[in-house]
Amino acid sequence: MSSPSIPLNRWQVVAGAILIQLSLGAIYAWSVFTPALIATGWSRLDTQIVFSVGLASFALVMVLAGRLLQHWGPRRLAMIGGLCLGSGYLVAGLSGGHQFWGVLIGVGLIGGAGIGLGYVVPIAVGMRWFPDHKGLITGLAVAGFGFGAMAWVKLAGEWGQLLSTYGLATTFMLYGTVFAALVLIGSYWMQMPPPGWKPAGFVAPPQLAGKGGEDFNASEMLRTPQFYLIFLTFAVSAGAGLMAIGLMKLYPMEALQAQGYSLAEASAIAGTAMAVFFSLANGIGRIVWGLLSDRLGRKHSVVLMAASQGLILLSFSTLAGHEYLLYLGATLIGFNFGGNFALFPALTADEFGNKTVGQNYPYIFLSYGLGGIVFPILGGILGDLGNFPLAFTLCGIACLLGALASALLFPPHRDESHQPFSVHGFLHHAHVFDHETGK
Repeated sequence: MSSPSIPLNRWQVVAGAILIQLSLGAIYAWSVFTPALIATGWSRLDTQIVFSVGLASFALVMVLAGRLLQHWGPRRLAMIGGLCLGSGYLVAGLSGGHQFWGVLIGVGLIGGAGIGLGYVVPIAVGMRWFPDHKGLITGLAVAGFGFGAMAWVKLAGEWGQLLSTYGLATTFMLYGTVFAALVLIGSYWMQMPPPGWKPAGFVAPPQLAGKGGEDFNASEMLRTPQFYLIFLTFAVSAGAGLMAIGLMKLYPMEALQAQGYSLAEASAIAGTAMAVFFSLANGIGRIVWGLLSDRLGRKHSVVLMAASQGLILLSFSTLAGHEYLLYLGATLIGFNFGGNFALFPALTADEFGNKTVGQNYPYIFLSYGLGGIVFPILGGILGDLGNFPLAFTLCGIACLLGALASALLFPPHRDESHQPFSVHGFLHHAHVFDHETGK
């Protein structure tokens, strides 16, 4: 495939990335549809199954996308992803909008696959254009994913009132058309820099572990203990946030009504918590955590993010029944949740190489799919049993364990990836790295 002309400046790549991610963030707007679907006879578990299938499809297809990126090029891959995402929502709409299998296949399976095809493109392209600001640019590249959720929730709800005016089927079809259009526009700027290009004044890091200079291929990465520690932390941290997204409307509505709020008041407050506070913080968190990680270091940032998320989730049952405390809790959970998507791609590049991040990060991202299956379904089951607080408590404990796992990280070396793994040897290296280098 011939290479298109080079952009006038690298910030055009960021603009294209944000347009693409605005559409891909559709998956986080799922909670706006759940009350309407429950009103047609769906159970809470049914809504979470569609959400989880979408997340799993997203993560699994992203592994394929990492390989296709090399053969198809970023522009073509992004375009196909956008068309796939749009067609999935059209399928859901054409099936009536409330038929379980139509929505599951359309939004969950096909739509999730479209997101998986497109998601890796802005990250891989952005890191190649901005090797000097990996954390910040990854945060900017995925910020649209978080901000997009707010727009789609509000347009379907109180701003555009699409659901109340046109119903589920038409809203799904309208969204599918818009999603495809935005991705197609953004894909115009999705191209790699020419061979040997680098920003003015940038000095490439030496071929050392921990600085993104030592490149691992996927098979080498999978033989390192660092991969599994990162995988575990991402699974629990992202999974807990995904469960919160799926339940951010349903659980606070119950908690607020238990405190004396009417159904209409509870619905409006919970909708604002999700569509405004969570969604805005989700987008802002991607940028801020990315920027902080460039200064604090990726490992320390991940530990801080996962630990604080665990503490917030443990306290959420107290926050959910009070309007302003709910807004605070939704903001903090969204802020930390967004941080995952800036920190883990950059951490993958640091640990396993800048040049191979497009192929390696999808394997790390499988943890997102795993967390997206386990935690939302757990939340749905416990919600049907009337025990939302237990779901948030279990997620909080899991995040604290993830923080502990990340605290053990140290940069791998390619020669060590060919050696048999020893727990004693790993802990010894981790001790030496933390206490002798202080990093």
